[in-house]
Amino acid sequence: MGQSEDQLKALMIGGLDGDAAAHAALLRALVPLLERFYRRRLAGSNEVDDLVQETLIAVHGRRATYDRGRPFTAWLYAIARYRMIDHLRRQRRHIPIEDVEAMLVTEGFEASANARIDVTRLLDTLPPKQSRAIRDTHIDGQSIAEAATRAGIGESDVKISVHRGLRALAARLKG
Repeated sequence: MGQSEDQLKALMIGGLDGDAAAHAALLRALVPLLERFYRRRLAGSNEVDDLVQETLIAVHGRRATYDRGRPFTAWLYAIARYRMIDHLRRQRRHIPIEDVEAMLVTEGFEASANARIDVTRLLDTLPPKQSRAIRDTHIDGQSIAEAATRAGIGESDVKISVHRGLRALAARLKG
């Protein structure tokens, strides 16, 4: 089972405070998150492992830039997005503008952190089952099958929860 935002943040802060075991545990915990992140965006690519390693190195090298008052995963995924874009540039691949927009939902760390906080607040207004299904599939990048297994429910239940939750969020946002 994956680590929560709070657990990852605690490991990061522990590492920043000199706890080598916490830093090592953080890097190990990030591997499946980053694998899902890259597999989802680079389907069929054999470059996922390289990108995960590059991102782990970047996290290690830039750890001093992490703001303890901000969500950890927003910082992590900002690094991951820029690693992916750099990688695609090195490969000189043509990327449709729609894909770039999806990769760069927000430009900077501040906007990314604020967006993550807003999404968290919105999801907290939903029933727990719907909120968890959306978090697992749309934020954490799990497949429907993975989310169903994690929640101990059927795949169709996850799909219905996601659909109903997104519909409820859209209604709230429309006012």
